[in-house]
Amino acid sequence: MDNMTIKEIQSRLLQWEAHENPLAALTSAQKEAILDLEAQISGGTTDDGETKAQEDKETDNSGIPQVATTFDFLDWYESLCQSSIKVNDAPYEAYYKQLEDRKEECVALMNQISATMGDLNKLSEEYKLVSDKTNALHTMSEQLLADQNKLSSIGDEIKHNLHYFTQVEHLSQRLNSPTMSVNSGSFFSVLAKIDECLEYMKTHSNYKEAHPYLVKYRHLQGRAASLVRGYVTHVLDHATEQVLAPKDEHSTDQETIDTAYAVYFGKFQAAAPKLQMVIREIEKRAEHNEDYASFLCDIQREYTARRHRVSGAPTAAALAAAARKQDRDHCTLLRTSCSLLAHACRDECALYGHFFSQPSQALDEYLQTLCNSLYETLRPHIIHINHLETLVELCVILRVEVIDEQANNDPAVSMLGLSARALLQDAQERLVFRAHVQLRQDVLAYRPAPPDLAYPRQLLTMENIAQSIQEQSLKRSDSRNSMISDVSATSQEVANINVEAQRRPQVSPADLHGMWYPTVRRTLAALSRLYRCLEKRVFQGLAQEAISLCVQSVDSAAKQISANQTCIDGQLFEIKHLLILREQIAPFQVDFIVKEMTLDFSNMKNAAYGLMQKPRQIFSLNSTNALLEFLLEGTPMVREHLLDSRKEVDRQLKGSCERFIKDSTEILVGPMIAFIEKANSFQPLEHLKHQPWATPEQIAAAVTEAQRRIRTHLAPLQRSMQLYLTNKETEFILFRPIRNNVVGYFMQVGQLLTNAGYTDEDCLIVACPTPEQVSVFISSASLISHSEPVLPYGQKRKTSTVQKPSIPSVQEREEKQTEQSSVSTV
Repeated sequence: MDNMTIKEIQSRLLQWEAHENPLAALTSAQKEAILDLEAQISGGTTDDGETKAQEDKETDNSGIPQVATTFDFLDWYESLCQSSIKVNDAPYEAYYKQLEDRKEECVALMNQISATMGDLNKLSEEYKLVSDKTNALHTMSEQLLADQNKLSSIGDEIKHNLHYFTQVEHLSQRLNSPTMSVNSGSFFSVLAKIDECLEYMKTHSNYKEAHPYLVKYRHLQGRAASLVRGYVTHVLDHATEQVLAPKDEHSTDQETIDTAYAVYFGKFQAAAPKLQMVIREIEKRAEHNEDYASFLCDIQREYTARRHRVSGAPTAAALAAAARKQDRDHCTLLRTSCSLLAHACRDECALYGHFFSQPSQALDEYLQTLCNSLYETLRPHIIHINHLETLVELCVILRVEVIDEQANNDPAVSMLGLSARALLQDAQERLVFRAHVQLRQDVLAYRPAPPDLAYPRQLLTMENIAQSIQEQSLKRSDSRNSMISDVSATSQEVANINVEAQRRPQVSPADLHGMWYPTVRRTLAALSRLYRCLEKRVFQGLAQEAISLCVQSVDSAAKQISANQTCIDGQLFEIKHLLILREQIAPFQVDFIVKEMTLDFSNMKNAAYGLMQKPRQIFSLNSTNALLEFLLEGTPMVREHLLDSRKEVDRQLKGSCERFIKDSTEILVGPMIAFIEKANSFQPLEHLKHQPWATPEQIAAAVTEAQRRIRTHLAPLQRSMQLYLTNKETEFILFRPIRNNVVGYFMQVGQLLTNAGYTDEDCLIVACPTPEQVSVFISSASLISHSEPVLPYGQKRKTSTVQKPSIPSVQEREEKQTEQSSVSTV
């Protein structure tokens, strides 16, 4: 600005509104405002002349200067801005002045506050000085009181500690006092003080004199324990001497029985109050002190030793006397012996409860020793028993009556249960051995008598007996006087049979009377007895062997029946008893599976061949040593096989049914089967009709013969099935494949005639029926068999007078029913 001249400024100002390229071009509105302003300044004319003059006068009076140049305008504009600023800042300046006044007042107030705070600080310092002196005085007083209390407590602690060290002589004098009694409260107060001092010495073992005084107090405790032991031993010995005193030899047995409890238990029970307080105190201390626990065990062993001295020999003598008295009746002997020992154990536990509050190992050992006499007495009898039923009953008594009902429910008889378990194991071993022997003798080595193989005569006989019994029962039901007479044994037997028949109306009379093959009946009876007595694992092995032997026996009997009668009788006999066997072993809740271990020597055989082929390498030193290879590769292998008796029965039954179906079909249509087999093997089939054995006449003869056989043999065959199987469903299942085979062979003949080129005239000559006609023919033959009485297959009617079958005796029927009931208990 200073370097620019006025002319330059003016020239630039003039360029603001130049017509060409103005530096500050004005808008139209701005230009109009400037023109209006110029008009007002220049005093232009208006409509009202007076008003204009007045406004000019006011303008002149308002201090607006005359603006001639741009500088004048700028000065005037600056003055207007300054005056406007002063007018706008007047309120703020007034407020600022007010704030300055307030500031001066606050400064004065702060000066007064500072003076006051100085006075307060001085007063606080003086108060702190006085407070510190007062607190120091209180602290010193409290320290003096704490030192006084500490010294007092140290004195009390020293006095308390010295009390445990000064009680040795006092307690020793009290224990040595002649008036001191073990069974008194003062003795146990001394004992409690000894225990307290002894525990104190153990707790404060770091004290200088703790160990010597610990030894002294232990010595005092030992002296007290010896006094207690001597007192207890004296009381027990006195009671023992009273029991073992000589008895009156002239007393009767009844008097001996009446006074047995008083002699063996009453004396000790009378001595219990003398020891009860002593033993209770020892038991109370034994709960928390191992030394007293060991001392209590010694007292318990002293007691049990006296009791064993008193009761051991009499108990063994009583068992020996019972064994001599019941030498033959082993079951009664076992029950008597177990009852005797159970009473003895309960009485011993009750007597023990008068002395001690808790059971102990010494009592268990004593009762075990007392019960061992049962095992020692009865074992020689059990290992010589050969009767299977007796062994079974002994096992049941031991397991059910002794172990389950008594030993497991009564803790006092638990030791008797241990001896009973040992005795049960020996009885089971003997039972298994005798079962093996009996199965070998009665099943595998059984030689059937002629009546055992008299099938189907036995079945017919029993059927006639059942019919006669049924007729008699019907006659008796019509009579009113039958209810007023005395019932004999035979009539009662008949009544039982009738009741059983009413309960099971579909059961065969043969099954009702127990007409099973003896080996089957014996096997099932033995298994039913053994099932309740043996463990599951042992029973499985024995049952597997028994069933296997029974199957072999039935198969052997079936072959003999087939040789004596017909193959149909033998096969039906085998099917009948295999069905019975399978049905009767089903309720056993065990698996009839046994693992069998065998040695496989096939590797040894191959290794031996390899060794023989390499003779030069036997003693070779390299890796191809033949001897070493033989030792490594020739080791026999252990193989495991599973033997399943159920599957063996099913397999044997399946084979018997297949043979029966085949033989029955051959009986009914045998000629046709022979022709079909011969024709099927002939080639070519077109030349079959030219063979002399395949002419229509020959085929017609075979068809006619088959029809004749069906009419002749179907009814006896079904009668045999009904007589043996005694079950409609089983008969239907077994007869259905026979029927299908017969129909199938007729169908094959018809197809063979068609395929071989036989003419219609030839088919008319053969007259082979259709499958529907064969089915109707078989059904008609079956209906005829049911409407007329028919004998079983292979049986012929006798023209001579048939002797009426004799009814078995009551004893024989009772034996059979007993065996059958033993099987049904499963």
